[in-house]
Amino acid sequence: MNLTADAIDAGKRLDAFLHERLPEFSRSRLQSWIKDQRVLIGGREVRPSYLLRGGEDVLVNPADLPSLKAVPEDLPLKILYEDADVIVVDKPAGMVVHAGAGHFSGTLVNALLHRFERLASGSEDLRPGIVHRLDKETSGVLVIARTDKAHHSLSSQFRNREVEKIYLALVHGRMKTPEDRITTPIARDPLRRTRMTTKLATGRSALTEYRVLEELENLSFLEVRIGTGRTHQIRVHLSSLRHPVVGDRLYGAPAEVAGLPSLNRFFLHAHRLRFSSPSGGHSIIIESPLPPELADFLRSAKKRG
Repeated sequence: MNLTADAIDAGKRLDAFLHERLPEFSRSRLQSWIKDQRVLIGGREVRPSYLLRGGEDVLVNPADLPSLKAVPEDLPLKILYEDADVIVVDKPAGMVVHAGAGHFSGTLVNALLHRFERLASGSEDLRPGIVHRLDKETSGVLVIARTDKAHHSLSSQFRNREVEKIYLALVHGRMKTPEDRITTPIARDPLRRTRMTTKLATGRSALTEYRVLEELENLSFLEVRIGTGRTHQIRVHLSSLRHPVVGDRLYGAPAEVAGLPSLNRFFLHAHRLRFSSPSGGHSIIIESPLPPELADFLRSAKKRG
């Protein structure tokens, strides 16, 4: 396939440009073609992050990839609630929600398929039933759709900000006010692609509200409510206030807290989720208490204080 980058494409990443021109292929598939030297610009190999100048001739030599599909795995799974429409689980820290770069087994989806066999088809074979996610090291409440109808309903509720999402977080420092709203837009950090940032002029709108539940010497225990679901939203918003989540080294937290035991994760827990039943319309509220490792850490912090 021969493509030509127009002047309007100047500044775009090559993988983004290809995804726009060839939407029938997933971005991961296009990136794999670039890495396998199946995409050439001016006869030479380039990286997925190559920035177009406009006017380039792009030669694409497609290749079939083996079909990827999530497979059942017998893994521990804590069910908080289930009915004909949904399953609500208590995701542990350390478990990835669905397969992605570097994670093709041991995910929550693998465990769900073993336990329930069939979930909503969703948008991809690697994430059936998934309508929202939690970071790998974030624990707590997560809802999964069992049917396509439920998937459509829940996706609409999340998109329209009709789902109540409340987290518990322990952060460094004392908050300036007992409660506040953070509305700074969030964008991908151009220098460190694994991070998000609030320091750019552009970004996606985001809303995070917090309330101080308890102050513990140089730490603050917070209830956090989010109105949007941006990547790393709570972590990057609280870090932007210079109050990184305890244990979150990616956003500036120290590796250890003086006088407290090691915490091999960050202190962020999805505590409460409220949504409407896809078929009945009534409100469903599910809560998860702090897992033992966070509850023990919090007790130690209170004793120290």
